[in-house]
Order: sequence, then structure tokens, then C-alpha cells
Amino acid sequence: MLYQITEGTVSAGGNVILSNINFEIHGNEKIAVVGSNGAGKTTLLRLIAGELELDRDDKRQNCGITAARKLTIGYLKQQAFTEKERTVEEEIFSSCSFSNEFSQERFEYEREYDILFTGFGFLKTDKKKKLSEFSGGEQTKIALIRHLLLKPDILLLDEPTNHLDIQTVQWLEQYLNGYGKAVVMVSHDRFFLDQTVNVVYELSGKTLTRYPGNYTQYREEKKKRIRLQKKAYEKQQEEIKRLNDLVERFKHKPNKAAFARAKKKAAERLVPVEKPKEDEIPLFACPLEPAVLGSKWVFESEHLKIGYDKPLAELTFRIRRGQKIGILGPNGAGKSTFLKTAAGLIPGLSGVCSLGNQITIGYFDQQSSEIQSDKTVADHFHDLFPVLTEKEVRSILGSYLFGGKEAGKRVSVLSGGEKARLVLAELLQSRPNFLILDEPTNHMDIQAKETLESAFMAFTGTILFVSHDRYFLDRVAESILIFEDQSVFYYPFKYAHYLERSRRVYGEEIAAQIKAEEQALIAGIRAVPKAERHRLKEISSEEAYADWKMRLVTERLLQAEDRVKELDCACKKLLMDWQESREFWAGDGWSDAASYESLSQQREEACETWTALCVEWFEEALDMLI
Repeated sequence: MLYQITEGTVSAGGNVILSNINFEIHGNEKIAVVGSNGAGKTTLLRLIAGELELDRDDKRQNCGITAARKLTIGYLKQQAFTEKERTVEEEIFSSCSFSNEFSQERFEYEREYDILFTGFGFLKTDKKKKLSEFSGGEQTKIALIRHLLLKPDILLLDEPTNHLDIQTVQWLEQYLNGYGKAVVMVSHDRFFLDQTVNVVYELSGKTLTRYPGNYTQYREEKKKRIRLQKKAYEKQQEEIKRLNDLVERFKHKPNKAAFARAKKKAAERLVPVEKPKEDEIPLFACPLEPAVLGSKWVFESEHLKIGYDKPLAELTFRIRRGQKIGILGPNGAGKSTFLKTAAGLIPGLSGVCSLGNQITIGYFDQQSSEIQSDKTVADHFHDLFPVLTEKEVRSILGSYLFGGKEAGKRVSVLSGGEKARLVLAELLQSRPNFLILDEPTNHMDIQAKETLESAFMAFTGTILFVSHDRYFLDRVAESILIFEDQSVFYYPFKYAHYLERSRRVYGEEIAAQIKAEEQALIAGIRAVPKAERHRLKEISSEEAYADWKMRLVTERLLQAEDRVKELDCACKKLLMDWQESREFWAGDGWSDAASYESLSQQREEACETWTALCVEWFEEALDMLI
């Protein structure tokens, strides 16, 4: 145990901010602290940094802060420096404990300094500049470099990815993964947390709850705990009702009075199961279906050049019904221009593009959310959908976080993120079959983002969108378009898969990507029945061999997928049977624990096999096209 807080309470101005919290750091754990704004996350960081003290409590024993040894703690704050007339080098080397410039330690320190400085996007000549010459975001980067060089036993980071571009954030992710000391961080960048942390503490109701794993695993585990506690609570309420019914039935019968008293005592002896608090983030469980299905091919383009005065990119590309495609690329590459062209808002410079039959578009960009109205949210929404009852309006708005008092706010006083959320709710309620979205989650908090993520994942129509939120991109998009250097590439897997492959083939710019204009060819190959392919006289021996190789890989891929599904179902059934058994509720342990562990191990191995075959299939498809 490196560091521990036991039953700690922190108050300020007579208000309790943290109440009886328990917090632990083991070894070099990477820990995230999550919670709503104002929950006390920064207070916890300040407590660990030693800037705050726990409230004194003479009634409790063994409470307080303990550490394995004397620890060094580094704390990256939003306000990085006070003495801004120093140069970068003066600031960095003022913290260096190796005074001998010719020592091995000093050499390693300076080498690490160079790696970090250039890794964060600075030029070597910037070292001579004064801190005051840098922007606030650049000063935060320099402060982070200083802390990383010092390598404290516990590094505290408060929003470390603010002001960083995606490339720098990705570099920082890899650096922290190899960092040999403990890190505790607060961040709203969920993808960054997924890539770096292995423990999550949720701060809610002034208390902390520890969850193993990264951010996504924390969310899944929390939902699972709520579900199990709800089931246990309902089961106990049924048992209490059964016992009370027996007491009421027999308490007035002389020959059953002892029996009734026994049942009353049994009900009183039950250890109460606390009613679980529902997850604060409403999620969509049921599919959101378009009003009209629309044609199989939603959008098609051939040698379409997009831009205004000059072409930004050229695409030969088509989108199939139900696809959810995210778009990546630097500013100015043509991402938003392509969305506007696809939506018909601006014409292409040359080439052809068209929508399929019965395709209805729902378009959103930042201008879409600049709505002004003196009506309340509920009245504004009801006017757009007059066939809905007031109860239905309230229910729908509640699912988009406009419940209760929020629905009574005037539209004109909503924040930018709230207006965007309202417009997106209107779009989804109008039930188009093709959503075109440009940065739909800008200025939204995590709660709003996760609600909309679940809505877009539940949407059964087609989505084409741009987003810089990598977690949102990875959750919603099933494939991605990459705009880069006036070229467009199509990648048929999710963002995390693309990122992992890009790291493995570092230095190969195109090896992990498929050109967008070749996606139609892949779709065409899949669409032709095998029997018809064999009847094509024109097929060359090379094409036949490639087709045969693809078929072999595909067969193994489908078999592996079936095996994963089979083992997953078996694991879920075994777990469900236990949770509904007498031994689970009696707390007697699990007789099938070994079987479940074995099945879980087999499932994990099957998943690895399936993933490897997915990559093999993709590489074979790439070889066919090159």
C-alpha cells in the first residue's frame, strides 16, 4: 500500500465536501477520479497534495492518512507558474537535483527533457524563451514536462489534456503507459482515461467508490452493480411483504400466535438492502427507428471534388443503409465541407453525387444550435410535435436530460451545449433515416455526451458525422473516413482498432487504410453470390486465387465469431443461474466458480483469436486492392 486515506472527511466554510472517504494507491497504479462538476474532485487532489487537511475526529480510531514511506508528490494545476519572467530552461533546471553537468544522471535528465519537450510539440529553440511568451495552454505543457522529469512517487494531474491536440494527447497516453510511478488524474477526456488508467474512483454524494479497470469498464461495472442491487432489493421487499402478510393473517389466531411472532422477528432480523440509486445518466435501451426505411444505398459519389474556390478532396464513395461512419482529419482538410455537400447545402466543384430513394436527412452543425425563443423547452418541443401529449413530451425530454425544472427553462437562457442537445432531440424525434452531424457534442458535459451516445447507438438509420471527441467517435462510429493531404481513406473498423493498428505499423502512412474510392469495390465483391462468381468466365487465375484465400479466411472468421458468441452465452447463463440460486442469496459461495473461470478464460482466448482473424481478413482485403 503506497498511500491510504481511511474514513476521511473534509469540510470548508461549515460545509462537508468529502464525507468518510476511503482511498488507496497501490504501487504504480494509474487512477482516474470522476464525478459531476462541483462533486469535490479537485478537493481530493489538493488533499493528497497536502494543501488541505482532514477534519479532526476524536471519536473514530484508525482514520486518517497513512503512507508506506515519505512520498514525493507532484501536482499539475490549471494555473501553472507564478514567476513567468524565467526562461523555460531556468524553470526546468531549477528543479534538477543533479548539479554535476557531466554526471550520468544529469545526461539522462537532459535527454529525457529533450524527448518530452519535442514530444509536446515544442521546438528546441523555444527553451530560451521566457514563460510569459507562451500561451496558457503551452505553460501547462511546460509545467507537465517539469513534473514528469521529477518523477514524483505520486503525480496528480488536473485536466492534463486541456489545450492539447490529438497527436500530443496520443503521445502523452503512450508516455504515461510507460511511466513507472503512480498517477492520479481528473479528466473529462474519456478516451484518454480508457488508454491510461487501470482504476477509477467515482465521487458521488460526497463519498468515493472504487472500480477496477478503465473508464468503459467502470461504466459497465457500475451498471452491473446497480442491476444486481436492484434485484436484491426487490427480492428482499418481496420477502418482507410475504412475512408481514403471514403476520397479519395469523396474529389474531391463538393457535398461530407463536408462528406469527416468529415471522415478525424474522422480518425484523433481515439486514436491510439499500435501495440503489439509479444511474444519473439516462440511456436508450430500445431502438430508435426512422419513419421511412429508405433505399439500400443512401449516398453515392463518383469523382466528387469538394471545396469552395479550390478542391479540398476528391471522393468516389458510397454509403450503405445502417452504416455509422465517423470522419477524422485536421482542420481545413474538408470534413465539414463534405458534410455540407452530402446534405445538399453546397454543390460539388465537379463529379457526381446523389442520395438514394426516400432518403430523409437530419442535418446538424454549430449554427443549428443557435436557436432563440422565449418559450419554455417543453412548449418549444410540443409546438414542433403537436400530436404528442404533454406526458409524452415530458417523457421524451426527460430522456434527453430535460426533466422536471429543466423542461421549464426558457430556450433563450440555455447554454450552448443545452441548446445543441435540444436540437439533437428534435432531430431524432423527427425520425429521418440519414443523420449528418458536425461536432454534435461540443460544449457538452460527460452526462450529456453519454446520453446522446446511447441515442445514436440505438438509432437504426445511417449516420455520417465529424467529432473530435475520440470516445464518442469510437462508441458510435463502426468505420471511419480519414481526410489527409487532399486524400480520403476508408477504414472499415472502429477508431480504437485503427489507432492500435497505426501504432503497430508506425511509419506506414497508408498501410492501415483503404482508399474511400475502393470501398465500393469491396462492397461489390461481397454483394455478388458465390455461385455467380464462379460463372464469370473473365475472372483471372490471380483473382480466383485471391477470392479463394478470402473465402478461407472468412470461413474461419465466422467460425471464431460463433465460438465467441457460444462461450459468451454459456458464461452469462452460468452467472445468471447463480444469481437466481439459493446459494447466492444465502451468501454460501459459488459451487460453479471454477467452471465459470474456465469458461471465461476460453471466451477471452476465443476473442483474441477472433480479433486476430479480423485483422487477417482486413490485410487480405488490402492485398487484393493493392
